[in-house]
Amino acid sequence: MNISRITIVVCCLCCPPLVCRSALGQTVSFRSQVAPILVNNCLACHGPKKAEGGYRVDNFERLMAAGESGSHGFSPKAVDASEAFRRIVSTDVVERMPLEGDPLTPDQIELIKKWIDEGATFDGPDPKANLATVIPPPLHPDPPAEYPHALPVTAMVFSPDGAELIIGGYHELTFWNPTNGQLNRRWKNVGQRTFALAFSPDGKSLAVGGGTPGRLGEVRVFDFGSGNLKTVMGTTSDVVLDVSYSPQGDRIAIGAADGVLRIVESETGKELFAINSHSDWVTATAWNADGSKLASASRDKTAKVFDSKTGELAVTYSGHGQPVRGIAFHPDGAELFSAGNDRKLHRWKLADGAKTAEVAFGDEVYKLPLGGGFLFASSADKSLRQFDAKTHAQVRAFAGPADSVLCAAYHDGTKRVAGGVFNGGVHVWNLADGSALASFVAAPGLKQ
Repeated sequence: MNISRITIVVCCLCCPPLVCRSALGQTVSFRSQVAPILVNNCLACHGPKKAEGGYRVDNFERLMAAGESGSHGFSPKAVDASEAFRRIVSTDVVERMPLEGDPLTPDQIELIKKWIDEGATFDGPDPKANLATVIPPPLHPDPPAEYPHALPVTAMVFSPDGAELIIGGYHELTFWNPTNGQLNRRWKNVGQRTFALAFSPDGKSLAVGGGTPGRLGEVRVFDFGSGNLKTVMGTTSDVVLDVSYSPQGDRIAIGAADGVLRIVESETGKELFAINSHSDWVTATAWNADGSKLASASRDKTAKVFDSKTGELAVTYSGHGQPVRGIAFHPDGAELFSAGNDRKLHRWKLADGAKTAEVAFGDEVYKLPLGGGFLFASSADKSLRQFDAKTHAQVRAFAGPADSVLCAAYHDGTKRVAGGVFNGGVHVWNLADGSALASFVAAPGLKQ
Protein backbone atom coordinates (compact mmCIF):
# COMPACT_ATOMS: atom_id res chain seq x y z
CA MET A 1 0.00 0.00 0.00
CA ASN A 2 1.32 3.41 -0.98
CA ILE A 3 -0.05 5.73 1.68
CA SER A 4 0.97 8.83 -0.24
CA ARG A 5 -1.64 8.02 -2.86
CA ILE A 6 -4.59 7.19 -0.63
CA THR A 7 -7.59 9.33 -1.57
CA ILE A 8 -9.41 11.13 1.20
CA VAL A 9 -13.19 11.04 1.00
CA VAL A 10 -14.76 13.89 2.92
CA CYS A 11 -18.27 12.83 3.83
CA CYS A 12 -20.99 13.80 6.24
CA LEU A 13 -20.30 13.02 9.88
CA CYS A 14 -23.06 10.46 10.18
CA CYS A 15 -20.70 7.80 8.71
CA PRO A 16 -23.06 6.08 6.19
CA PRO A 17 -22.52 6.82 2.49
CA LEU A 18 -23.36 10.22 1.07
CA VAL A 19 -26.70 8.91 -0.18
CA CYS A 20 -27.85 8.10 3.36
CA ARG A 21 -30.42 10.90 3.60
CA SER A 22 -31.64 10.31 0.08
CA ALA A 23 -32.18 6.64 0.80
CA LEU A 24 -34.27 7.56 3.79
CA GLY A 25 -36.32 10.01 1.76
CA GLN A 26 -34.93 13.00 3.65
CA THR A 27 -34.00 16.33 2.10
CA VAL A 28 -30.48 16.41 0.71
CA SER A 29 -28.12 18.68 2.66
CA PHE A 30 -25.95 20.86 0.45
CA ARG A 31 -23.31 21.53 3.09
CA SER A 32 -22.99 17.96 4.37
CA GLN A 33 -23.57 15.94 1.22
CA VAL A 34 -23.25 17.96 -2.00
CA ALA A 35 -20.50 20.43 -1.09
CA PRO A 36 -17.92 17.70 -0.21
CA ILE A 37 -18.40 16.15 -3.66
CA LEU A 38 -17.80 19.50 -5.35
CA VAL A 39 -14.74 20.33 -3.26
CA ASN A 40 -13.16 16.93 -3.92
CA ASN A 41 -13.94 16.73 -7.62
CA CYS A 42 -14.55 20.19 -9.09
CA LEU A 43 -12.63 22.82 -7.16
CA ALA A 44 -9.24 22.17 -8.77
CA CYS A 45 -10.51 23.30 -12.18
CA HIS A 46 -13.21 25.73 -11.07
CA GLY A 47 -11.68 27.63 -8.16
CA PRO A 48 -10.13 31.06 -7.62
CA LYS A 49 -6.77 30.03 -9.15
CA LYS A 50 -8.21 28.29 -12.18
CA ALA A 51 -11.73 28.92 -13.48
CA GLU A 52 -12.27 26.80 -16.59
CA GLY A 53 -14.98 28.27 -18.79
CA GLY A 54 -15.25 31.23 -16.44
CA TYR A 55 -17.16 29.05 -13.97
CA ARG A 56 -16.29 28.76 -10.28
CA VAL A 57 -17.58 26.54 -7.50
CA ASP A 58 -15.61 27.94 -4.56
CA ASN A 59 -18.75 29.38 -2.97
CA PHE A 60 -22.48 28.75 -3.35
CA GLU A 61 -23.21 32.09 -5.00
CA ARG A 62 -20.68 31.43 -7.78
CA LEU A 63 -21.76 27.80 -8.04
CA MET A 64 -25.28 28.89 -8.98
CA ALA A 65 -24.12 31.59 -11.42
CA ALA A 66 -23.52 31.24 -15.15
CA GLY A 67 -20.15 30.63 -16.76
CA GLU A 68 -18.89 31.99 -20.07
CA SER A 69 -21.45 29.88 -21.92
CA GLY A 70 -24.26 31.89 -20.32
CA SER A 71 -25.81 28.75 -18.85
CA HIS A 72 -26.21 28.39 -15.10
CA GLY A 73 -24.30 25.58 -13.42
CA PHE A 74 -27.29 24.46 -11.37
CA SER A 75 -30.90 25.59 -11.85
CA PRO A 76 -33.37 24.86 -9.02
CA LYS A 77 -35.86 22.11 -9.93
CA ALA A 78 -34.54 22.09 -13.51
CA VAL A 79 -32.01 19.33 -14.14
CA ASP A 80 -32.14 19.85 -17.91
CA ALA A 81 -31.20 23.53 -17.49
CA SER A 82 -28.27 22.78 -15.19
CA GLU A 83 -25.12 22.97 -17.33
CA ALA A 84 -22.79 21.62 -14.66
CA PHE A 85 -25.00 18.58 -14.13
CA ARG A 86 -25.19 17.98 -17.88
CA ARG A 87 -21.41 17.84 -18.01
CA ILE A 88 -21.20 15.61 -14.94
CA VAL A 89 -23.34 12.94 -16.62
CA SER A 90 -21.98 13.41 -20.14
CA THR A 91 -20.45 10.37 -21.87
CA ASP A 92 -18.25 12.62 -24.01
CA VAL A 93 -14.76 12.47 -22.47
CA VAL A 94 -14.04 16.02 -23.71
CA GLU A 95 -17.13 17.45 -22.00
CA ARG A 96 -17.46 15.29 -18.91
CA MET A 97 -16.52 16.75 -15.55
CA PRO A 98 -14.22 16.24 -13.81
CA LEU A 99 -12.23 16.40 -17.04
CA GLU A 100 -9.07 14.59 -15.94
CA GLY A 101 -10.44 12.68 -12.98
CA ASP A 102 -12.67 9.69 -12.44
CA PRO A 103 -16.35 10.28 -13.18
CA LEU A 104 -18.69 10.72 -10.24
CA THR A 105 -20.25 7.53 -8.94
CA PRO A 106 -23.91 6.73 -9.68
CA ASP A 107 -24.73 7.42 -6.02
CA GLN A 108 -23.10 10.84 -6.15
CA ILE A 109 -24.87 11.71 -9.39
CA GLU A 110 -28.24 10.62 -7.99
CA LEU A 111 -27.60 12.69 -4.85
CA ILE A 112 -26.88 15.86 -6.85
CA LYS A 113 -29.91 15.24 -9.08
CA LYS A 114 -32.16 14.88 -6.05
CA TRP A 115 -30.74 18.09 -4.58
CA ILE A 116 -31.54 19.95 -7.83
CA ASP A 117 -35.05 18.44 -7.98
CA GLU A 118 -35.66 19.57 -4.41
CA GLY A 119 -34.79 23.15 -5.31
CA ALA A 120 -30.97 23.28 -5.05
CA THR A 121 -31.24 25.01 -1.68
CA PHE A 122 -28.40 26.25 0.49
CA ASP A 123 -28.39 25.23 4.16
CA GLY A 124 -25.17 26.97 5.21
CA PRO A 125 -24.70 30.27 7.06
CA ASP A 126 -23.41 32.41 4.17
CA PRO A 127 -23.74 31.71 0.41
CA LYS A 128 -20.66 33.87 -0.20
CA ALA A 129 -18.47 31.87 2.21
CA ASN A 130 -15.67 29.68 0.90
CA LEU A 131 -17.15 26.28 0.12
CA ALA A 132 -14.57 24.50 2.26
CA THR A 133 -15.76 26.46 5.31
CA VAL A 134 -19.37 25.44 4.72
CA ILE A 135 -18.66 21.72 5.00
CA PRO A 136 -18.87 20.31 8.56
CA PRO A 137 -15.39 19.38 9.81
CA PRO A 138 -14.66 15.85 8.61
CA LEU A 139 -13.84 12.92 10.82
CA HIS A 140 -10.51 11.99 9.28
CA PRO A 141 -9.60 8.37 8.44
CA ASP A 142 -7.50 6.38 10.87
CA PRO A 143 -3.76 6.28 10.16
CA PRO A 144 -2.17 3.01 9.05
CA ALA A 145 -1.30 0.69 11.91
CA GLU A 146 2.17 0.28 10.42
CA TYR A 147 3.84 2.52 7.85
CA PRO A 148 5.07 0.72 4.71
CA HIS A 149 7.64 3.45 4.19
CA ALA A 150 8.78 6.69 5.78
CA LEU A 151 7.25 10.08 5.02
CA PRO A 152 9.06 13.41 4.82
CA VAL A 153 9.02 15.09 8.24
CA THR A 154 7.33 18.43 7.53
CA ALA A 155 6.39 19.59 11.04
CA MET A 156 7.58 19.00 14.59
CA VAL A 157 7.47 20.64 18.01
CA PHE A 158 8.67 19.75 21.50
CA SER A 159 6.03 19.30 24.21
CA PRO A 160 5.99 22.17 26.75
CA ASP A 161 8.02 20.10 29.25
CA GLY A 162 10.43 18.87 26.58
CA ALA A 163 9.71 15.22 27.38
CA GLU A 164 8.25 14.44 23.95
CA LEU A 165 8.88 15.40 20.37
CA ILE A 166 5.60 15.70 18.44
CA ILE A 167 5.74 14.99 14.72
CA GLY A 168 3.15 15.19 11.97
CA GLY A 169 2.44 11.82 10.35
CA TYR A 170 -0.21 10.49 7.95
CA HIS A 171 -3.62 11.43 9.40
CA GLU A 172 -2.03 11.58 12.84
CA LEU A 173 0.45 13.11 15.25
CA THR A 174 3.13 10.85 16.66
CA PHE A 175 4.80 11.41 20.03
CA TRP A 176 8.42 10.30 20.50
CA ASN A 177 10.93 10.20 23.33
CA PRO A 178 13.63 12.63 22.12
CA THR A 179 16.41 10.85 24.01
CA ASN A 180 16.00 7.36 22.56
CA GLY A 181 13.57 7.61 19.64
CA GLN A 182 10.90 5.46 21.29
CA LEU A 183 7.31 5.95 20.08
CA ASN A 184 5.16 6.90 23.09
CA ARG A 185 1.69 7.46 21.63
CA ARG A 186 -0.34 8.53 18.60
CA TRP A 187 -3.19 11.01 18.07
CA LYS A 188 -5.56 10.47 15.15
CA ASN A 189 -8.34 12.55 13.52
CA VAL A 190 -5.78 14.83 11.89
CA GLY A 191 -5.59 15.94 8.23
CA GLN A 192 -3.74 13.87 5.65
CA ARG A 193 -0.49 15.81 6.09
CA THR A 194 0.64 18.21 8.81
CA PHE A 195 2.77 21.21 7.83
CA ALA A 196 2.69 23.27 11.04
CA LEU A 197 2.51 22.70 14.80
CA ALA A 198 2.28 25.44 17.42
CA PHE A 199 1.58 25.53 21.14
CA SER A 200 -0.36 28.33 22.76
CA PRO A 201 1.81 30.50 25.05
CA ASP A 202 0.39 28.75 28.13
CA GLY A 203 1.12 25.32 26.64
CA LYS A 204 -2.46 24.14 27.09
CA SER A 205 -3.50 24.05 23.42
CA LEU A 206 -1.81 22.58 20.36
CA ALA A 207 -2.68 23.96 16.92
CA VAL A 208 -2.20 21.58 13.98
CA GLY A 209 -2.12 23.04 10.47
CA GLY A 210 -2.33 20.92 7.34
CA GLY A 211 -4.92 19.15 5.20
CA THR A 212 -5.16 17.48 1.81
CA PRO A 213 -3.26 19.21 -1.02
CA GLY A 214 -5.59 20.90 -3.50
CA ARG A 215 -8.72 19.94 -1.57
CA LEU A 216 -8.82 20.91 2.07
CA GLY A 217 -6.84 22.98 4.53
CA GLU A 218 -7.61 23.47 8.20
CA VAL A 219 -6.25 24.14 11.66
CA ARG A 220 -7.31 21.73 14.39
CA VAL A 221 -6.80 22.92 17.97
CA PHE A 222 -6.48 20.20 20.60
CA ASP A 223 -6.52 20.42 24.37
CA PHE A 224 -3.05 19.13 25.08
CA GLY A 225 -3.86 17.71 28.48
CA SER A 226 -6.73 15.50 27.34
CA GLY A 227 -6.03 15.20 23.63
CA ASN A 228 -9.62 16.25 22.89
CA LEU A 229 -10.38 18.30 19.80
CA LYS A 230 -11.42 21.81 20.84
CA THR A 231 -12.18 23.48 17.53
CA VAL A 232 -11.53 23.46 13.80
CA MET A 233 -10.68 26.81 12.24
CA GLY A 234 -9.20 28.44 9.16
CA THR A 235 -10.87 25.95 6.82
CA THR A 236 -9.88 26.60 3.23
CA SER A 237 -9.62 24.98 -0.19
CA ASP A 238 -5.92 24.11 0.03
CA VAL A 239 -3.49 23.05 2.74
CA VAL A 240 -2.50 25.21 5.69
CA LEU A 241 1.27 25.70 5.57
CA ASP A 242 1.89 27.60 8.81
CA VAL A 243 0.17 28.52 12.03
CA SER A 244 1.40 30.73 14.89
CA TYR A 245 -0.06 32.08 18.13
CA SER A 246 0.19 35.75 19.03
CA PRO A 247 2.34 36.41 22.12
CA GLN A 248 -0.84 37.06 24.11
CA GLY A 249 -2.37 33.79 22.89
CA ASP A 250 -5.64 35.42 21.87
CA ARG A 251 -5.13 35.17 18.11
CA ILE A 252 -3.76 32.70 15.61
CA ALA A 253 -2.20 33.55 12.25
CA ILE A 254 -2.81 31.03 9.49
CA GLY A 255 -0.92 30.89 6.19
CA ALA A 256 -2.30 28.65 3.46
CA ALA A 257 -1.69 27.50 -0.09
CA ASP A 258 -4.76 29.45 -1.25
CA GLY A 259 -2.65 32.61 -0.88
CA VAL A 260 -4.61 34.02 2.06
CA LEU A 261 -3.26 35.08 5.44
CA ARG A 262 -5.98 34.69 8.08
CA ILE A 263 -6.18 35.98 11.64
CA VAL A 264 -8.63 34.15 13.90
CA GLU A 265 -9.64 34.16 17.54
CA SER A 266 -7.80 31.31 19.20
CA GLU A 267 -10.63 30.19 21.49
CA THR A 268 -13.63 30.49 19.19
CA GLY A 269 -12.02 30.01 15.77
CA LYS A 270 -13.86 33.11 14.54
CA GLU A 271 -12.08 34.73 11.61
CA LEU A 272 -11.24 38.36 12.45
CA PHE A 273 -10.04 39.23 8.98
CA ALA A 274 -8.30 37.81 5.93
CA ILE A 275 -5.39 39.43 4.12
CA ASN A 276 -5.19 38.87 0.36
CA SER A 277 -1.97 40.81 -0.25
CA HIS A 278 -0.01 37.77 -1.46
CA SER A 279 -0.54 36.32 -4.93
CA ASP A 280 0.65 32.79 -4.11
CA TRP A 281 1.06 30.39 -1.19
CA VAL A 282 1.57 31.94 2.25
CA THR A 283 4.33 29.68 3.52
CA ALA A 284 5.24 31.13 6.93
CA THR A 285 4.00 33.57 9.59
CA ALA A 286 5.61 35.35 12.56
CA TRP A 287 4.50 37.83 15.25
CA ASN A 288 6.66 40.52 16.79
CA ALA A 289 7.24 40.57 20.55
CA ASP A 290 4.18 42.62 21.52
CA GLY A 291 1.85 41.17 18.88
CA SER A 292 1.31 44.46 17.09
CA LYS A 293 2.92 43.32 13.84
CA LEU A 294 2.46 40.16 11.81
CA ALA A 295 4.92 39.04 9.14
CA SER A 296 4.38 36.54 6.33
CA ALA A 297 6.46 34.78 3.69
CA SER A 298 5.13 33.68 0.34
CA ARG A 299 5.85 31.71 -2.78
CA ASP A 300 5.13 34.97 -4.65
CA LYS A 301 8.78 35.90 -3.86
CA THR A 302 7.93 38.47 -1.19
CA ALA A 303 7.89 38.81 2.57
CA LYS A 304 5.44 41.29 4.10
CA VAL A 305 4.66 42.90 7.44
CA PHE A 306 1.16 43.98 8.49
CA ASP A 307 -0.52 45.79 11.35
CA SER A 308 -2.00 42.82 13.19
CA LYS A 309 -5.09 44.74 14.35
CA THR A 310 -6.13 46.22 11.02
CA GLY A 311 -4.37 44.10 8.40
CA GLU A 312 -2.84 47.23 6.89
CA LEU A 313 0.37 46.58 4.95
CA ALA A 314 3.46 48.12 6.59
CA VAL A 315 6.26 46.98 4.27
CA THR A 316 7.06 44.52 1.48
CA TYR A 317 10.48 42.94 1.08
CA SER A 318 11.21 41.75 -2.47
CA GLY A 319 14.93 41.06 -2.15
CA HIS A 320 14.82 37.28 -2.61
CA GLY A 321 13.69 37.10 -6.21
CA GLN A 322 12.61 33.51 -5.44
CA PRO A 323 9.89 31.93 -3.29
CA VAL A 324 10.25 32.80 0.40
CA ARG A 325 9.86 29.92 2.89
CA GLY A 326 10.68 31.34 6.31
CA ILE A 327 10.18 34.55 8.29
CA ALA A 328 11.17 35.74 11.79
CA PHE A 329 11.50 39.01 13.67
CA HIS A 330 14.90 40.12 14.93
CA PRO A 331 14.91 40.38 18.77
CA ASP A 332 14.96 44.19 18.58
CA GLY A 333 11.77 44.23 16.49
CA ALA A 334 13.21 46.73 14.04
CA GLU A 335 14.47 44.12 11.58
CA LEU A 336 13.41 40.75 10.20
CA PHE A 337 14.98 37.59 8.87
CA SER A 338 13.65 35.75 5.83
CA ALA A 339 14.87 32.83 3.76
CA GLY A 340 13.85 30.77 0.76
CA ASN A 341 14.68 29.32 -2.60
CA ASP A 342 17.45 31.79 -3.38
CA ARG A 343 19.62 29.84 -0.90
CA LYS A 344 20.17 32.77 1.42
CA LEU A 345 19.18 34.03 4.83
CA HIS A 346 18.31 37.74 4.51
CA ARG A 347 18.23 40.37 7.24
CA TRP A 348 16.26 43.57 6.49
CA LYS A 349 14.69 46.63 8.08
CA LEU A 350 11.04 46.89 9.05
CA ALA A 351 11.04 50.64 8.40
CA ASP A 352 11.84 50.56 4.69
CA GLY A 353 12.58 46.97 3.67
CA ALA A 354 16.29 47.69 3.09
CA LYS A 355 18.55 44.64 3.29
CA THR A 356 21.27 44.85 5.94
CA ALA A 357 22.94 41.42 5.66
CA GLU A 358 22.74 37.97 4.13
CA VAL A 359 24.14 34.49 4.78
CA ALA A 360 24.65 31.97 1.97
CA PHE A 361 23.43 28.36 2.09
CA GLY A 362 24.07 25.51 -0.33
CA ASP A 363 20.39 25.07 -1.20
CA GLU A 364 16.92 26.45 -0.40
CA VAL A 365 16.12 27.35 3.21
CA TYR A 366 12.89 26.66 5.06
CA LYS A 367 11.18 28.00 8.20
CA LEU A 368 13.10 30.02 10.78
CA PRO A 369 12.16 29.11 14.36
CA LEU A 370 13.50 31.27 17.21
CA GLY A 371 14.34 30.27 20.77
CA GLY A 372 16.80 30.92 23.57
CA GLY A 373 18.28 33.90 21.77
CA PHE A 374 19.00 31.80 18.70
CA LEU A 375 17.67 31.56 15.16
CA PHE A 376 17.54 28.11 13.57
CA ALA A 377 17.51 27.48 9.82
CA SER A 378 16.91 24.15 8.09
CA SER A 379 17.96 23.67 4.49
CA ALA A 380 17.84 21.37 1.50
CA ASP A 381 21.66 21.38 1.67
CA LYS A 382 21.24 18.75 4.45
CA SER A 383 22.07 21.20 7.19
CA LEU A 384 20.45 22.62 10.29
CA ARG A 385 22.25 25.75 11.41
CA GLN A 386 22.18 27.72 14.64
CA PHE A 387 22.70 31.51 14.60
CA ASP A 388 22.95 34.16 17.25
CA ALA A 389 19.64 35.97 16.72
CA LYS A 390 21.10 39.41 17.46
CA THR A 391 24.21 39.29 15.32
CA HIS A 392 23.17 36.54 12.84
CA ALA A 393 26.61 35.03 13.42
CA GLN A 394 26.59 31.27 12.89
CA VAL A 395 27.14 29.29 16.10
CA ARG A 396 27.25 25.83 14.52
CA ALA A 397 25.90 23.48 11.90
CA PHE A 398 24.53 20.24 13.33
CA ALA A 399 25.94 17.08 11.77
CA GLY A 400 24.11 13.91 10.76
CA PRO A 401 21.25 14.44 8.24
CA ALA A 402 21.69 12.62 4.93
CA ASP A 403 18.88 14.45 3.14
CA SER A 404 17.10 17.82 3.07
CA VAL A 405 16.25 19.11 6.56
CA LEU A 406 12.68 20.37 6.17
CA CYS A 407 11.87 21.62 9.68
CA ALA A 408 13.36 22.25 13.10
CA ALA A 409 12.25 22.52 16.72
CA TYR A 410 13.94 23.87 19.83
CA HIS A 411 13.19 23.46 23.55
CA ASP A 412 14.80 26.02 25.79
CA GLY A 413 14.28 24.14 29.06
CA THR A 414 16.17 21.02 27.99
CA LYS A 415 18.45 22.87 25.54
CA ARG A 416 17.68 20.43 22.76
CA VAL A 417 17.19 21.01 19.07
CA ALA A 418 15.66 18.62 16.54
CA GLY A 419 15.59 18.44 12.76
CA GLY A 420 13.06 16.67 10.52
CA VAL A 421 14.43 15.20 7.30
CA PHE A 422 12.93 14.51 3.88
CA ASN A 423 13.79 10.82 4.12
CA GLY A 424 11.68 10.49 7.29
CA GLY A 425 14.61 10.73 9.66
CA VAL A 426 14.67 12.75 12.88
CA HIS A 427 17.84 13.96 14.57
CA VAL A 428 18.04 15.37 18.10
CA TRP A 429 21.09 17.23 19.42
CA ASN A 430 22.26 18.81 22.65
CA LEU A 431 22.51 22.54 22.10
CA ALA A 432 25.45 23.07 24.46
CA ASP A 433 27.99 21.22 22.35
CA GLY A 434 26.09 20.08 19.26
CA SER A 435 26.46 16.41 20.17
CA ALA A 436 23.95 13.90 18.81
CA LEU A 437 21.38 12.69 21.31
CA ALA A 438 19.12 10.48 19.19
CA SER A 439 18.42 9.54 15.60
CA PHE A 440 15.36 7.62 14.37
CA VAL A 441 12.80 7.32 11.58
CA ALA A 442 9.39 8.77 12.49
CA ALA A 443 7.32 5.99 10.92
CA PRO A 444 5.34 3.79 13.35
CA GLY A 445 5.80 0.10 12.72
CA LEU A 446 8.44 0.54 10.03
CA LYS A 447 11.34 -1.88 10.35
CA GLN A 448 14.40 0.24 11.01
